Amino acid sequence: MKKKMIVGLLLSAVLIYLTVRGIRLLDVVEGFKTIKYRYIPPVLMLILLAQVLRSLRWGVILSPIEKVDQLSLFSVTSVGFLAIVAMPARLGELARPYLISKKSNVRMTAALGTIFVERVFDSFTILIMAAFVIFFIPLPSWLIEASLFFFLISMAVLAMMIFMIVKPETSFKVVNTILNRLPDRYAQKLNHLIHHFTDGFKIITYTRCIIYVIFLSGLIWLMGVLVIYILFFAFGFHLPPVAAFVLMIILIIGITIPTAPGFIGNWHFFCVLSLSLFSIPRTDAFTFAVIYHFLSIGTTIILGLIFLPFNKFSFSGLNLQLPREQERGKSNSNLPV
Repeated sequence: MKKKMIVGLLLSAVLIYLTVRGIRLLDVVEGFKTIKYRYIPPVLMLILLAQVLRSLRWGVILSPIEKVDQLSLFSVTSVGFLAIVAMPARLGELARPYLISKKSNVRMTAALGTIFVERVFDSFTILIMAAFVIFFIPLPSWLIEASLFFFLISMAVLAMMIFMIVKPETSFKVVNTILNRLPDRYAQKLNHLIHHFTDGFKIITYTRCIIYVIFLSGLIWLMGVLVIYILFFAFGFHLPPVAAFVLMIILIIGITIPTAPGFIGNWHFFCVLSLSLFSIPRTDAFTFAVIYHFLSIGTTIILGLIFLPFNKFSFSGLNLQLPREQERGKSNSNLPV
């Protein structure tokens, strides 16, 4: 973990250097003075609403396992996203599954499976946005190649998920063939964890839920695009709506790079890169990136801190939870090993 953190910090340092190279700090400060701050309140409202919709969507994905009340979902989602921002290498992704397992009867491993499903829907939504943008402007070849790569990965993951739900016996025979090469104590533990992990895929068999999740995913990401577009007005950028789509797509690809906590460095670098495609000066683009990052991450941190007293998360608790789930799985199921 220390090595990952060091690598992340180094990557952030490199990206920050590449971003601010040649930019005068005084020009950035002057840029802050020219922002039309009346556009900030609607931006904050949209960021908050998107968070509510994320928690609602997660509830729909969880519903085939157990129906969880919306307040618990929003509370856990807020703390979970705070953990993602605060921890390196996306380790914060474990916070939501852990916390929801403490507030409901959903196993942590099954909840982790629902996060996996969530990410697949997010990937497809972003890819649809990229396909939409291609009809309006020529995208850089590297962006098209990156989008194609994510599309192939997403299709492979979706196919695997469908196969494991539709053909569970066949899929777990394959899993067990692989696990049988491991020592028995490890094979049994992994077997139970994988079985419960795939419980998170159950939504795939519920057509109505799938349609609802697709609708919510589109709405969430369109709100993200709208946030960017409104900020264009705040900065006086005369850019078409498609520019907001391009920035969102490039930014999402950029923040998958494991850097320092809070996406410091990669967020700013890829914002500036995106805006450079539309001839926005680097100083103005960097000022935009700073404000956009501050509003997005700042809102996430504040929401997380509000609900943190009601949702304690620690790696020591996480380490205790997994063995409990393994024992629970052994006693409550007759899964083939």
